[in-house]
Amino acid sequence: MHKATVTSFFDGATITVTYVVADTESGRAAVVDPVLDYDPSSGRTSTASADQLIAFVNEQKLEIDWILETHVHADHLSGAPYIRDKLGGKTAIGADVTAVQRVFKGVFNLSDLQTDGSQFDRLFRDGDVFSIGGIDCRVIHTPGHTPACVTYVIGDAAFVGDTLFMPDFGSARTDFPGGSAAQLYDSIQKILALPDDTRLFMCH
Repeated sequence: MHKATVTSFFDGATITVTYVVADTESGRAAVVDPVLDYDPSSGRTSTASADQLIAFVNEQKLEIDWILETHVHADHLSGAPYIRDKLGGKTAIGADVTAVQRVFKGVFNLSDLQTDGSQFDRLFRDGDVFSIGGIDCRVIHTPGHTPACVTYVIGDAAFVGDTLFMPDFGSARTDFPGGSAAQLYDSIQKILALPDDTRLFMCH
């Protein structure tokens, strides 16, 4: 199995980890779950976390093929559009993001929100495959936390989003609209069925 080089960036404000996943032989890479900084007291956003990641990508002379979201995040804003503007690459998320968007549109009274996933360049379904340089990648639909959650298996690394948390952090929430403890259990079994040498990378 082709080994991916993984570099993590920890955001202390949201206790969230963003990853740069690279095929060092080709210099191609992906970003997983990028954070856009948000200050709730002022209601302002900033790009310090994203700029740190961008500086690393430029220093390593990597070319970004993909900016991958494992799910729609309730605990942070996505830095994907900003990173795409600065580094290029295609944005992607699970195809069932449309179900999440329909809920958000009603809950937050977002009358102008498009609920067809058109904000992303690619909507992935279970079993879809893609590549990062010479690394083969595939998508596993892992709902439960949200209906749209996916796991990206990139070489020998799996990026599980909020389907699993670090052992000392607890279990993923299932109380968001469309969440399901039963689905989460089944999704975790899919992840645990991956080869024993698979490295797991969580958001938290």
